[in-house]
Amino acid sequence: MNLLTAEKLHKSFGDRVLFDDITFGINQGDKIGIIGVNGTGKSTLLKIVAGVEKADSGEIVKMNGLQIGYLPQTPHFYTKGTVLQQVFESDDKVMKLVKEYEAALAKSTENPLDTYWQKQLAFLTEQMDKAKAWSLESEAKTILTKLGITKFQQEVSQLSGGERKRVALARALISPVDLLILDEPTNHIDNDTVEWLEKHLSRYTKALLMVTHDRYFLDRIANRTIELERGKLYPYEGNYSKYLELKAEREELEQAGERKRQNFLRTELEWVRRGAQARSTKQKARLQRFEEIASQKAPEQRSGIEISAPSSRLGKKTIIAEHISKKYESKIYIRDFSYIILHHDRIGIVGKNGCGKSTLIKMLSGVLKPDSGSVEIGDTVKIAVFSQENDNMDESLSVIEYIKDVAEYVPTADGRISASQMLERFLFPADMQRGPISMLSGGEKRRLYLLKILMDAPNILFLDEPTNDLDIQTLTILENYLDTFSGAVVTVSHDRYFLDKMADRIFAFEQNGIITQYEGGYSDYKQKAQQQEAVLEKLPKKQPAKNKTQRAKKMSYNDQREYENIGDSIQNLEQKLERLQKEEGEAASDYVKLQEITQQKELAEQELEKAMERWIYLSELAEEIENQKKES
Repeated sequence: MNLLTAEKLHKSFGDRVLFDDITFGINQGDKIGIIGVNGTGKSTLLKIVAGVEKADSGEIVKMNGLQIGYLPQTPHFYTKGTVLQQVFESDDKVMKLVKEYEAALAKSTENPLDTYWQKQLAFLTEQMDKAKAWSLESEAKTILTKLGITKFQQEVSQLSGGERKRVALARALISPVDLLILDEPTNHIDNDTVEWLEKHLSRYTKALLMVTHDRYFLDRIANRTIELERGKLYPYEGNYSKYLELKAEREELEQAGERKRQNFLRTELEWVRRGAQARSTKQKARLQRFEEIASQKAPEQRSGIEISAPSSRLGKKTIIAEHISKKYESKIYIRDFSYIILHHDRIGIVGKNGCGKSTLIKMLSGVLKPDSGSVEIGDTVKIAVFSQENDNMDESLSVIEYIKDVAEYVPTADGRISASQMLERFLFPADMQRGPISMLSGGEKRRLYLLKILMDAPNILFLDEPTNDLDIQTLTILENYLDTFSGAVVTVSHDRYFLDKMADRIFAFEQNGIITQYEGGYSDYKQKAQQQEAVLEKLPKKQPAKNKTQRAKKMSYNDQREYENIGDSIQNLEQKLERLQKEEGEAASDYVKLQEITQQKELAEQELEKAMERWIYLSELAEEIENQKKES
């Protein structure tokens, strides 16, 4: 069934044409990945399909009653409201019920003898039952937990940018839609969460349209691929691997057709030069055919990014970290870590969001001092850090001014070239070089920032999430560049494909700030980690896990009762913690009372952690039972 058809869409910004006269359709069950170089209009196309922006010409024809969900790169949030309220934003009825229920629950807890609030709570509980809001709330909490968000009553204003993106992703995943549009859903989430999202979307039954540069993700999710290139759209049936195969075939056919056209033109040109007389109808038709074929445009040669930047000599002493540790407040992020960076190291750093990966890079690069231990940096070491943000990028400068700030000319393997030529190699033609940085897309700014970093001739590269907002073509060439880079490379990345291509050693953040080293790329690390988990599961202490598996097909009466009420228990514990935190602040001058409150708070936190673990188990159990019912 056809859900939506885009017909002859045209979009431009000033003189820059993003796409021209493109047509495609989306059918039920389609999982479409859109790829293309940064700045080709991928995000703009998603916005047009989602109805957020309008095309200059053309139209979008939708099925009657089509429901569309959309996750932008930078999600919009209301300034007030809890995490859970934001998730239900798209469902007005449920969101209103959840808000009223939460307010009534808070009032009835504060005033247990007030009959009005007890009656109000009972009424709202009944309404939640009728609207099936409990199951929706449970599903929302499950998805939020999988995405690393566990404080459901936390105000959104207190969340980081990455956390907000994950809340928005949960909101998109729970929305009852026919077509889900996702713009860079894997940005700002760790490797384990990407793998969970991969599995979740592989079971997703609705249509999916997405932009992502995660090649493993595209390979395992997409069943159709659309490429935007030089204003044109090229559709391919299949995932990323199939796209590479079919694209190579298409380009080969185009080149073969161009060779045939050139041979024809040479032959006909000789005939024309001999002084062909346009007397007969046959001769006129031959001349007309020659003119038609001569006027055809040759296939444009694909201008790939060529990274050929200089590097500095690296002496014997590189970077030596000895027994370094770091903690913030009471949480230990890095515990007793030691390592000597070797001349040709290729190190990938992995771990959950907020575990301290960027902190480790800052300490190794000398930006941040450890709490204990030491970091020594050799005299010949020239460090370049490609950070998550485009540090100190003055967007009022023109593109060429920004690069000339490093050097007017750069020595490369191909000789000495100008900054302008270097920009052209990075797909910044002359007209773009004169324009301000503010006119570039997010991905183009990242590409420009990468060029500036590489032009400074470093011999040790620190890359903090380099794959965010970089297109696949740029990533491929960056990987090839790193293969020939003569210095060391240390990178934090959630892109599993990139880590497999680049890394020969993985630093994995474990619990309590312990960093474990694994030889090989990301897939090697994952396999070894899973083998270790399998060994641990065979130990006698893991015997209860067997019972869990046996019970997975059926939920007991007590489990069912617990599952229905555990949400309230968690909410009560969260409210208790908030109350204790408030009392802790008020009792700052009373040491005895403060100590008592602190102990209560620690106990409440332990209870909440156990309740959350139990809730996750019961949710997964309920989901498994539901899937078994569907299969049977």
